[in-house]
Amino acid sequence: MRNCQSTTRRTFLRQMAISGASLLAVPAVISERAWGAGGASRRLNMALLACGGRMRQLLPSILQSGENIVAVCDVDQREIARLIKGGSKRLPAGRSLENVKVYEDYRKLLEKEKSVDAVVIAPGQRWHVPMSKAAMLAGKHVFCEKPLCHSCAEARQIQELAQRMPKLVTQVGSQGGSTDTFRRSMEVIQAGLLGRIREVHCWINRGFPPSAAVDQNVDPIPAGLNWDFWCGPSRLLPFKNYYLGGCLAWGRWLEFGDGHLADMGAHGLNLPWRALRLGAPLKASVEIPEPLKDSYPSATTFRWEFAARGELPAVTLWWHDGAQAGPPAELGNRLLSTYNKVPTNGVLFAGEKGILFSDAWGVGGVVRLNEESRCRGVLDHEAAKSIPVTLPRAKGQNHMQEFLDACKGLTRTFQGFESAACVAEIAMVGIVALRLGRPIEWDSASLKVKGVPAAEPLVHRPQRTKWL
Repeated sequence: MRNCQSTTRRTFLRQMAISGASLLAVPAVISERAWGAGGASRRLNMALLACGGRMRQLLPSILQSGENIVAVCDVDQREIARLIKGGSKRLPAGRSLENVKVYEDYRKLLEKEKSVDAVVIAPGQRWHVPMSKAAMLAGKHVFCEKPLCHSCAEARQIQELAQRMPKLVTQVGSQGGSTDTFRRSMEVIQAGLLGRIREVHCWINRGFPPSAAVDQNVDPIPAGLNWDFWCGPSRLLPFKNYYLGGCLAWGRWLEFGDGHLADMGAHGLNLPWRALRLGAPLKASVEIPEPLKDSYPSATTFRWEFAARGELPAVTLWWHDGAQAGPPAELGNRLLSTYNKVPTNGVLFAGEKGILFSDAWGVGGVVRLNEESRCRGVLDHEAAKSIPVTLPRAKGQNHMQEFLDACKGLTRTFQGFESAACVAEIAMVGIVALRLGRPIEWDSASLKVKGVPAAEPLVHRPQRTKWL
């Protein structure tokens, strides 16, 4: 299943109108370079949008591939300097990033750098869909870090744009999806080794401080930082130094991100959605330990209900975070003989015939059938050996290389926007329930919470257009 709901031309036009884009803006011709002409021997021309900590983590895999980085962009000049300095040290003699084109405004980069084939996007969550849309409308392949979107409407917009532009390669940064164990777990589950699966638990024992209000006191804005542009499509909040600490800093604040659910849920919810062909949720609810203010709570327990799919039964999917997060004791206890304690993060499928457990990235899957005393890896479990390999494997299990090879027409990505948007929709529906403070029924086809008109601005988040 590649789509989480059916779409129509009217829906597509409406969503593009909401986003401020138009079908007329979709390029009728995508450059031959962007279609992958030249194959593996040709270096791609690449641009990096945002130069902070996450981009610096991605940079080694880009440089290792030997592609050309021709331009970089960030609203914080200090981040640009750090990336260029660190990246240049990783290049062989005679090559450097010192001569790359430098931009503050991603729109100007996309307008002026016509030779760019592909962009890598790694700013804060609020920027992912606006920058991805702009790059695709400019005819560029796009690798975008997770979380893919900041609302249900954004998930639908980017999915439908990717469907409209199939010649463009997209990949979201759910790196676990490129591992052999992730894809083998899918094959094992879909072959029915665990029997019928009605319950899945995802968790990570990370916690924020209790939900708090935005601090209206202003810290001095550092030289070289365009704070207004940094806030971008979100509201312009008073500057605080703690916003600049990466996804575990800005991601706590609901104006800029959606906490652990969006951050780690992009990984944890991915394997259940793909392995069980879940589609879109019908219902969502959440329990939290304190009143919700302007930031993500200290702990959450989200629950989604999914309909039966043909012969596959209805499924309840859970997400748990916070210092004490974990699955129910009766399920967690089935891991003790293998791990001695319940792991601090994971995805656990509870089937009629046994369980499958992986880490929160969907990696390292193990199976324990009901008659067994311990777990055994999905790659060598005796009962799974006869299950055929049906999914392609990523060369070297290298997520970035899979994207780069796809840009050259050598393969296809596995984590493209069409599927990643469906996984993101699950999380964003949960966030709507969190913000409303009540259980909801979700109508994915129309992007509406049933019977709750007050949910509209949460589904279609208002955006400042100054920087779009």
